[in-house]
Amino acid sequence: MKEENIKNKFINATKWSAITEIAAKLVSPITNMILARIITPEAFGVVATVTMIMSFADMFTDAGFQKYLVQHEFKDENEKFKNANVAFWTNFGISVFLWMIIIVFREQIAVLVGNPGLGNVIAIACVQLLLTSFSSIQMAIYRRDFDFKTLFLVRIVAIFIPFVVTIPLALLGLSYWSLIVGSIVIQFSNAFIMTIKSKWKPYFFYNIKILKEMLSFSIWSLIEAISIWFTSWADVFIIGTALNQYYLGIYKTSIAMVNALMALITASIVPVLFSALSRLQDDEEKFNNMYLTTQRFVSIFVFPLGIGIYLYSDLATRIMLGSKWKEASSIIGVWALTSSIMIVLSHFNSEVYRAKGRPKLSFLAQMLHLVVLVPVCIVSSKYGFWPLVYSRAWIRMECVLVDLIIMKYAIGFPVVKIFKNVMPTVVSAFVMGVLGFLLQKISKGLLWSFVSIIICSLFYFGILCLFPDMREDINKILGKGKLKLFRKKYVIACDKEN
Repeated sequence: MKEENIKNKFINATKWSAITEIAAKLVSPITNMILARIITPEAFGVVATVTMIMSFADMFTDAGFQKYLVQHEFKDENEKFKNANVAFWTNFGISVFLWMIIIVFREQIAVLVGNPGLGNVIAIACVQLLLTSFSSIQMAIYRRDFDFKTLFLVRIVAIFIPFVVTIPLALLGLSYWSLIVGSIVIQFSNAFIMTIKSKWKPYFFYNIKILKEMLSFSIWSLIEAISIWFTSWADVFIIGTALNQYYLGIYKTSIAMVNALMALITASIVPVLFSALSRLQDDEEKFNNMYLTTQRFVSIFVFPLGIGIYLYSDLATRIMLGSKWKEASSIIGVWALTSSIMIVLSHFNSEVYRAKGRPKLSFLAQMLHLVVLVPVCIVSSKYGFWPLVYSRAWIRMECVLVDLIIMKYAIGFPVVKIFKNVMPTVVSAFVMGVLGFLLQKISKGLLWSFVSIIICSLFYFGILCLFPDMREDINKILGKGKLKLFRKKYVIACDKEN
């Protein structure tokens, strides 16, 4: 694909991806805010364990084919569609097989995850496996072709379904069933719209040779996905079995809210970034510039957001979840702070590994993190819920260290540039945090909290403008919008001479 064509597609895809994710991340928290005031933390805990089981099975239904279809270079459209067809039928067959296993052993699975008696709930919820097998391959094709306009339509329909399905069912007293039914309807909507609008439709074609070729890449993507699943859900499994559904609901809902806020910035960029890096994988300079441009842009917003939520976690909890979730405040604060560091220094590294066709490195990073994470979670859980919360949040810094080492020695990426790249935002966010801490000493009132947040925000951008190389960026962000800045910086990165 020609470089100019990649640029144009990237710019257009970023626009639609940004619009999609901003809309989703603005509406979704509103949905969660409403549901958190209707449904108890215990109900959210039940859904968390169901989601854990389904996400584990869903990895095998995808089998890593989605990443293969985005990353691999096909000689023509016909070859791409043949690969998509083999991936689809493989996914669908695995989905049916896994769903049958879940149905047969539903009660044993329920006991294993600390939800005895909820086997039927798990079996019904996992019907989504069949639906995601349809949407998974379609989504890969849309992302590969930078067709984020269609994904915008799919996402917009999905984010409004809770208002017509989930919330009314919750008001009728259906508790966790309202969340499960709403999720099933969303997956059906995704599969239906993407299949109807896609140029590729599933047809009867299968080729073992193609499957073997895909598996040579995808097997490591699958192994990587399994390791990521264990990293993401080990704490949930431990809380669900060692403690109870109340604490699990508090914990998982708090983390989900923080992740949703952070995703306002990251979710619109990551899917497009992987597609762009995959197309630039053979040009080291442009590849590195693309990564650094993305990282710096994200750091401008993520660092102050993380520190701000940490300082004003009580206010954030009151707004997002309501009065009966007071215990969530400390979780939200520490998770937001560590997430900001994780996102800027580690979050995009796995995209680098996959774009370079080296998913084994991501698997290595996850395993090196798991060997520390699991023992820490098990030991800290013996001392209670809160030691586990803080240990789980801060142990992620070990993952950041591992990723940076792999980037330097396995990828050959200039890691020093990563730190220099974000130093202005680190300094500005830290100084803003000190100011915010001092302002909170003046008053704890609600009005003053909002006033001090505005003061901190203005102060942050003011400090950032003291750095000459950031001044132009900030002017563009404040005057013309962050998306336009990101688009311009991408073009500059691609136009640099070799």
